[in-house]
Amino acid sequence: MTTEQELISGCRANDRRAQRAVYTQYAPLMGAVARRYCRREADVDDVLVSAFFRVFDKIDTFKDAGSFEGWIRRIVVNEALMLLRKKHALKQAAELTEVNPSHYSIPAVAAERLAERDILKLLDGLPTGYRTVFNLYVIEGYKHREIAELLQISINTSKSQLILAKKRLREQLEKLGYPAR
Repeated sequence: MTTEQELISGCRANDRRAQRAVYTQYAPLMGAVARRYCRREADVDDVLVSAFFRVFDKIDTFKDAGSFEGWIRRIVVNEALMLLRKKHALKQAAELTEVNPSHYSIPAVAAERLAERDILKLLDGLPTGYRTVFNLYVIEGYKHREIAELLQISINTSKSQLILAKKRLREQLEKLGYPAR
């Protein structure tokens, strides 16, 4: 059994076996991360290929003090965002002015009853901007300022997209018969 540190050292030495082991270990999880941002399976594959190329190319920049998985995840998210920007999928983000965010939260009871695949299916039905901001804020833990910088949008647009994503998810949950609160 090879340790994570041995795999990282092997990748730094351009050892193809170590690179293959890193890919085999992390690709399924990172594919799930990419899938949250990309609807098409071909786009997910493109993100994974470019992300792991970047991982192996920039392995010397990894600081051993942090989480290797977290470092790879950040690269995958950035690659997914670059793909979305390249396809102009984020250009349609709108900014709301008069919205009360508390009206559009997702009931905890409903979230507990949903299986992961159901949640992913609901997220997949969101417009690209909504889905991207929701993933970055709720799942990845980014702040609105960081999201605004990553997506090259205003902080208010980031907040608006999150509110609209929650509103749309709430509507979808209600259609499925989940309680309103």
